[in-house]
Amino acid sequence: MKFWLFKTEPDVFSIDTLASSPGKTAPWEGVRGYGARNYLRDEIKKKDLILFYHSSTKPPHVAGLAEVVKEGYPDHFAFDKKHKYYDPKSDPQKPTWFMVDVKFKEKFSRPISLEELRSHGQLKGMVLLQPGGRLSIQPVSEEHFHYICKLAGAKSLPG
Repeated sequence: MKFWLFKTEPDVFSIDTLASSPGKTAPWEGVRGYGARNYLRDEIKKKDLILFYHSSTKPPHVAGLAEVVKEGYPDHFAFDKKHKYYDPKSDPQKPTWFMVDVKFKEKFSRPISLEELRSHGQLKGMVLLQPGGRLSIQPVSEEHFHYICKLAGAKSLPG
């Protein structure tokens, strides 16, 4: 099992949106960066755990937890001319973009802000806190993942 941080803008897709999705499950579509795409396509596996991060909000924060329930598959929205994630260069025979399905696990009763994350020396080295740590999908060490879950008082702490 691996641990990840997925960034999303809460006015586009929030943890509440995921929690209210059918079966509390939704595709994580629309990733259009190659580094994040490579994680979706090659490394993220079923049962991997996700820190659900709200960016482009004040303050940016870790909002809760999700789990990968379907491994990477072509992002079919890239082929739909009417969809906001359409990419005319993407070929269905050799897809450029991928997505995974994620399932809601928990909304933190106390979101953990970026500022608070930065204040904890135990999180030194976390990709999110590094200069240039802008990827929308980032690996998180198991130690950092557990530490953040404890800070938030997570009820569904992983093993």
